[in-house]
Amino acid sequence: MYCDFLLKRINEFYKNVIEVRKNKKHLVIGKSVEDDSLVLTSNDYLAIANHSKILTAQEKEIKNQHNKVIMSAVFMGENTLKGVFEKEMAEYLGYESTILCQSGWAANVGLLQAIAEKDIPIYIDFFAHMSLWEGIRVANAKPVAFLHNNIAHLEKMLKKNGPGIILIDSLYSTIGDIAPIVQISKLSQQYKCIFVVDESHSVGTHGHKGSGLVRELGLTNQVDFITLSLAKTFAGRAGLIACSQRFAGYFPYISFPAIFSSALLDHEIAGLRATLEVIKESDNLREDLKIKSSYLRKELKQLGYKVESQSHIVSIESGNEERTETLRDALEERNIFGSVFCSPATPKNRALIRLSVNSKLSYDQLDYIIKCFRDIKDKNIFR
Repeated sequence: MYCDFLLKRINEFYKNVIEVRKNKKHLVIGKSVEDDSLVLTSNDYLAIANHSKILTAQEKEIKNQHNKVIMSAVFMGENTLKGVFEKEMAEYLGYESTILCQSGWAANVGLLQAIAEKDIPIYIDFFAHMSLWEGIRVANAKPVAFLHNNIAHLEKMLKKNGPGIILIDSLYSTIGDIAPIVQISKLSQQYKCIFVVDESHSVGTHGHKGSGLVRELGLTNQVDFITLSLAKTFAGRAGLIACSQRFAGYFPYISFPAIFSSALLDHEIAGLRATLEVIKESDNLREDLKIKSSYLRKELKQLGYKVESQSHIVSIESGNEERTETLRDALEERNIFGSVFCSPATPKNRALIRLSVNSKLSYDQLDYIIKCFRDIKDKNIFR
């Protein structure tokens, strides 16, 4: 079958990761979701994925595609649907240009490959998304990690290593807390660094018409690049880089993900364009999301759960894998399904259960979630 070295690696994985679990599955896999389950795993924070305007736009474009062309975006001109959407997103985010990518992962990896060099220090928040870490590796650059959201530690590293690139998330997808973007921006200016902010989990939910935290804070002139996944609030399958016009003319011919992967299809882009219009018009959904998330966070904290979230991503730190399995099973027995985050998504023995709140959750559902967490605590199932 396979060579011995691969068989050994596979067998060790099953022994150490799968066979130690009660259900003989990976920790992230518990019971099966049923029709009446309360599922809190989706990144569709405004609950717009099935919006009629979005589905209609996709359907219309599919029917109109007489001569579908599948190719690298390198060969596509500005007058394509892709070019139109990039201009619309640039205006929305407050940048000269944007670059549409195949995914948020491709955006981050491709960006780092295009801007980093071997001897340039890359200052990265310890909890930054794995795609940013992978971008550093692909660029063969030097990672300089700083403690999560720790301004003093970042400045210490800057003084020691000199000008480079600073990488953060604006809203962290594991804990759900928000970065001190203003303070980091000041350090970036002071130490003459390039500043990159991944806004995957804040564009659509924060800022004027959902245009994100960077624009809300008035920092578009200080943040050199915004990256984002359009598989979160945009509920699609793509990524984006916001940048200068000159960089947009450079990137497609340097970034390997841009050169060697096919571009998005027109019906996908049509759906994203419609989604942008829906998001702009969804102030009421953003307000609902803010209020409901705050309510859930407050109640869980009062019950004694460790919650550090400041957003719609409400994570309960569960500790090691055994404790996480216990909490996961207790919730799923009560028909509540969250996302299990464990190594390598989190540090070892710092696993968590992430509840992704969406604007359509009712207060009856939120109260049921709180009741179940209270019951789990009262019965000493998880402490």
